[in-house]
Amino acid sequence: MASGGSLLTEEHLLCPICLDVFKKPVSTPCGHNFCLPCISSYWDTTFVSQCPVCKEDFPNRPNLKVNIFIADLLSQFKSLQGLNVHSQRSAGQQPVSCGIEVQCDFCSSQAVKSCLDCVWSYCDGHLQPHDSVSELKRHTLVGPVESLGEKVCRKHRRLMMLFCRNDNTVLCDLCIGSGHANHDVVSVQSGYDDMTLQVLRNEVKVQRMIQERTQKIQNTKESLMQGKTETNKLIENGSWDLTQLVTEIKRTQEELVKVFEEKQKEAENQATDLITDMEKEISCLKVTAKNLEELKELKDPVCFLKRYPNQSLLPHTMDLSTLNFIRHLEVKYMHKSVRNSVCHMQDLLGKLNEELNRFSNSTDTSNKATLRYMQQYGEDIVLDFDTAHPMLTLSADGKQVWYNMGTGLWGNQIPKPNMFTQHLAVVGQRGFSSRRFYFEVHVGQKTEWCLGVATASLQKNGAIVRSPNSGLWAIWFLVDKFETFSSPGEAVHAGKVEHVGVFVDYNGGQVSFFDVVRAVHIYSFTECLFTEELYPYFNPCDNEYGSNLDPMIIVPVSSAE
Repeated sequence: MASGGSLLTEEHLLCPICLDVFKKPVSTPCGHNFCLPCISSYWDTTFVSQCPVCKEDFPNRPNLKVNIFIADLLSQFKSLQGLNVHSQRSAGQQPVSCGIEVQCDFCSSQAVKSCLDCVWSYCDGHLQPHDSVSELKRHTLVGPVESLGEKVCRKHRRLMMLFCRNDNTVLCDLCIGSGHANHDVVSVQSGYDDMTLQVLRNEVKVQRMIQERTQKIQNTKESLMQGKTETNKLIENGSWDLTQLVTEIKRTQEELVKVFEEKQKEAENQATDLITDMEKEISCLKVTAKNLEELKELKDPVCFLKRYPNQSLLPHTMDLSTLNFIRHLEVKYMHKSVRNSVCHMQDLLGKLNEELNRFSNSTDTSNKATLRYMQQYGEDIVLDFDTAHPMLTLSADGKQVWYNMGTGLWGNQIPKPNMFTQHLAVVGQRGFSSRRFYFEVHVGQKTEWCLGVATASLQKNGAIVRSPNSGLWAIWFLVDKFETFSSPGEAVHAGKVEHVGVFVDYNGGQVSFFDVVRAVHIYSFTECLFTEELYPYFNPCDNEYGSNLDPMIIVPVSSAE
């Protein structure tokens, strides 16, 4: 065990958080030691259980117990320290803080006293003038103080042992009367403990912000790379499709020319044959006409009858009534058919150009695309009657919920095990985990409502603490602005919405809210750590901000145009 010449000092038994001797020492799984109250308070302010020294994260908050070995060592050390102090006082020496050596300001020896008037620390040799010079005898000597110049009040020449929380400044006992009489003044140690805890909290926040931004940068880079890959793929596929379309159009054009030329040649051949046949018939008919003319000139009956042919006087000819050569009408019909097809294709190309222009010039295209992406994960949500607060009314199909003023007090109702008893809330029947899901809610002209998702273990009996660790990720609408349930009073969006979309990416740690009508992003919780099933959460609220009796309605998922 430690002795007067032992290497063990008080520094080995100081808590890294409060920098004081251990109180109920405990050891974390990573091997570092802390006061049980200090590490418990520290973890109460963080999202994850992390060692303040090595920053190792623990998946579950460790159940720490007092380290008996360190506690016993501390007890024996304090006993030994008491013996050393007693021996020092018996020898007429000023006890020196264990483990802290203050060097003389004039040599390398250890200081035995510090002067508040001179603001110097002295060894035995350099302290002699204060024992012999009358002027120096009136100075105030104290035990050696490290960094004395920073700890002495320049105005009153006294040690600054107090801290003013109002002005965030260090004071001596005489400073209180000059401007700090009604202020919150505590000991320096208390102020140090408070500010150290604040530093630790800020450190946790800064580290979390660094992690969030680092992750956001990584996500942005990944999204950019994915977008670039998709863009290149779209360019390649789109160009190939359009090239194929152009090739097909050219092939169709060539086929059209070929067919029309062949049909025209066929028509010309038919017309030539017809004309030739009819010209031959005309020649025959002319011969027949001449014979008939000669026969008509005979006036003698005997001669006429002897000359009259035994066969028909008319030659065999084509039936002109069966011939209807209207080739131009066929061409006109085909021209109209081709023109209609071309116009239809031009309309399709026009719509494609409109989409491209809208994508190029519109500022909300990204939001619409994001909303369309989320809507593909739409789920049918039905409310759980057993969880509804007694002052809420639900529709028979479990799709609507509203505040019922006429319900009044609970009366003789017996609270159900999973019922909300203070918050005017209800959750969905089904929970979701390890997947994406989306649902939409119509809130109309309501003046107040709260909507989001909650864990199965969310506090239902009594008030829900509005903190990031409550197990509720929700937005709260108040008259004309939005705030998150976990950060009251901090506006995250302004304006009024009638139709809200809620998207959850469980594995991605994200909960997003959209104004479906205008395709406007309202707010997103990111970098969330989900460890249990999530249930849709609805709170129609009361009439505190005006008429608010309209229901919250779960509606079928629409499609962003």
